[in-house]
Amino acid sequence: MQFAELLALAVGLSMDAFAVAMCKGLALKDVNLKNALIVGGWFGAFQALMPAIGFAVGTRFYEKIAAFDHWIAFVLLALIGVNMVREAVSHKEEPANASLSAQVMLPLAIATSIDALAVGVTFAFLRVNIAAAAGFIGIVTFLLSGVALHIGGLFGARFKGPAEIFGGIILIALGGKILLEHLGVL
Repeated sequence: MQFAELLALAVGLSMDAFAVAMCKGLALKDVNLKNALIVGGWFGAFQALMPAIGFAVGTRFYEKIAAFDHWIAFVLLALIGVNMVREAVSHKEEPANASLSAQVMLPLAIATSIDALAVGVTFAFLRVNIAAAAGFIGIVTFLLSGVALHIGGLFGARFKGPAEIFGGIILIALGGKILLEHLGVL
């Protein structure tokens, strides 16, 4: 996987966390560096952990599904991407909660990183260096979540939907690229 592809994937995966962090920024009365580190830490850590778990699962089953792994990668990335776009255009608003406690942040971190788990499975098929990829995804998510918290504090929720749509489109495009490469079209 090329650096540009990994960067696009990391940005796409981080868009759920970006949108949630932006909402946190809306709810907080004081957006500061400490809050950005907390939010970025939760989201970045789980976005790094989940691909590693998915990679471990995918590696166990690689030999059994190697013949059609490109289809699995395509379907998983496309489904995740379509779901992100669908959620963004549904206009369902969740109530903003200003708490940064573990009881609040843990479920949010897990929920926003489930897609990274599926991507980790595809990494096993693509023979990606999982430590580098997962670490990079975690760092990108950490940084973007911190930025999103500040954006939420400044501008409000107007960028939440476009961020999720953008992330979904990136994931769909990467899934399509993987499929087309394995079919010999690219």
